Amino acid sequence: MPETTPRGLTRLAFGGDYNPEQWPESVWQEDVRLMREAGVTMVSVGIFSWALLEPSPGRHDFGWLDRLLDLLHDNGVRVDLGTPTVVPPAWFYRAHPEALPVTAEGVRYEFGSRAAICHSNADYRAAAAAITTKLAERYGDHPALAMWHVHNEYGVPVSACYCDSCAAHFRRWLATTYGTVDAVNEAWGTAFWGQRYADLDQINPPRLTPAAVNPGQALDYKRFADATMRENFVTERDILHRLSPGVPVTTNFMTALSQCDSVDYWAWGREVDIVTNDHYLITDGRRTHVNLAMAADLTRSVAGGAPWLLLEHSTSGVNWQPRNPAKAPGQMARNSLTHVARGSDGAMFFQWRQSRRGAEKFHSAMVPHGGTDTRVWREVVELGAAVDALSEIRGTRTEADVAVLWDWHSWWAQNLDWRPSVDHDARERADAFYETLYDRHLTVDFAHPEADLSRYPLVVVPALYLMTEAAGRNLKAYVENGGTLVVSYFSGIVDEHDAVHEGAYPGPLRDVLGLTVEELSPLLPGERVSVTGPDGSELGADVWTEFVVPRGAETVLTYADGLTAGRPAVTRNRLGEGTAWYVSTRLGADGLDALLGWAAEDARLAPRADLPRDVEVVRRTGESGTYLFAVNHTGSDAKVPLEADGTELLTGERAAGRLAVPAGAVRVVRLDG
Repeated sequence: MPETTPRGLTRLAFGGDYNPEQWPESVWQEDVRLMREAGVTMVSVGIFSWALLEPSPGRHDFGWLDRLLDLLHDNGVRVDLGTPTVVPPAWFYRAHPEALPVTAEGVRYEFGSRAAICHSNADYRAAAAAITTKLAERYGDHPALAMWHVHNEYGVPVSACYCDSCAAHFRRWLATTYGTVDAVNEAWGTAFWGQRYADLDQINPPRLTPAAVNPGQALDYKRFADATMRENFVTERDILHRLSPGVPVTTNFMTALSQCDSVDYWAWGREVDIVTNDHYLITDGRRTHVNLAMAADLTRSVAGGAPWLLLEHSTSGVNWQPRNPAKAPGQMARNSLTHVARGSDGAMFFQWRQSRRGAEKFHSAMVPHGGTDTRVWREVVELGAAVDALSEIRGTRTEADVAVLWDWHSWWAQNLDWRPSVDHDARERADAFYETLYDRHLTVDFAHPEADLSRYPLVVVPALYLMTEAAGRNLKAYVENGGTLVVSYFSGIVDEHDAVHEGAYPGPLRDVLGLTVEELSPLLPGERVSVTGPDGSELGADVWTEFVVPRGAETVLTYADGLTAGRPAVTRNRLGEGTAWYVSTRLGADGLDALLGWAAEDARLAPRADLPRDVEVVRRTGESGTYLFAVNHTGSDAKVPLEADGTELLTGERAAGRLAVPAGAVRVVRLDG
């Protein structure tokens, strides 16, 4: 079995992407001296270095990398060594221009950025395998090598290519997936609009069309593009496993739902030896720490609950948003240690030294343009000491209270053309439900709809438009066996081919929810409705309503106005030993909090009203003990109750009763016993 932790790394990972090729070698000695000062334990090297490693076809220059790895090893810094296959050299594209990807509109991209790759191109595949083989043969047993890092952020910024090579590859994928053209016609419903194919050779990628493209074809092309990237990863991974046994292989994910929508990370998580993730704050006025926690929880879930690794985040501002504010004092540590609380065995950054040239020269780094006499550098050194103080938590696992179901295939299908309302956003619903659970101080695991859910007292389905029959049976069994389920509107509508389930909405959820939906009734922009309870309480809602018909479910909230006035808005259905809730409209924050409060009572989840808002409390447990993380995102000091006495690892002080967490600070207690 491959190793699942970085080889030779006995502490938490702390460091970042190191790109010394951007600097004279005279700077390298200064770099390693500063790495020692900051407590750096690992750096990522070589990710964008193909043109330097192979300056012309078949001619390699490894001298600089030899010297670099030896220098890092001599200074006690482990190496996450990249295969540089995300950016082939200019000479490669001059020889193979067809390896540049083509858009659905027929425009071929040019060289001059990054990740401009047709993943179906045979020449690219051969060249990527060749450079990976050379690196593995030379460095596979280097004493500095901790793990291999294949490619970089698959799917960003290009996942799908629509060229003729991809068309031929897509047909082969269809033949493998479906077997016959008749099976493809059935899956895609090509009887509609006369789109029937007589032969697989007649099928092209879903290129630009005058109206909406066939949704089954579009959905399968997303699957194909994702699978093609994964094929290339597996090819490189297998080379590295063969030539560098005992060294784990990874590639950096981007699980934050807003940052990469083209990769099925449930599938990718099964292929890597260590799940690693890059996370960057989207500073759009919302509570960024909530999205950060969500991304960390999703990454841990992709890892199957095992420890994972934050491979990139920023020390301060990024460079690619319309507005890129700096992080506030102390925010870097809070961001980093929140990831650690939620399962990461370290905190690494992009990048070590801030670039003077290129597209990311305004992206923050561990060593900023201003050098070591800066707030960022001082905070980096302080954070390095904090991460080192937490090394004993390495290998422990984060404990979760509830599960949220998420499926990338459903998200892809939901985002295709001609859905009932452009205002319904599956990711927005996931964000909203997650934020409500966060504010109730419940730690979330994400789960695939067909996964075993038996250990969770509460399961939330924020938006699962595409649902298989197997997923429907899974949720029914979960409730019958005592679980509490909450389902939001427009879930269970289509099968895996984007075909509406036979019969009334919501397809495989009808029995577990005890209802049917006669008709969907989205609202116009700015239109709102009120929903009321039997006690006369009133909540606001917008975007969506439905004509719900209870068939065993009880009505909890009723539409007070609009087309659906008098109809059920929120229902509750008892089934077997459990309960299933359904909300047929987009409730605001107060409504979601009330709904999840009722569901939490059914699930016998005790309220945690003694914890302040925006003070998150998360536990990691393992052979070394139980650790309570308290992260205070507010400007006021806070008190957190402790279930047992313990030792606070960052200060060395004893903690008992109620833990004092200063404004903007993090505390980590190893609980006694």
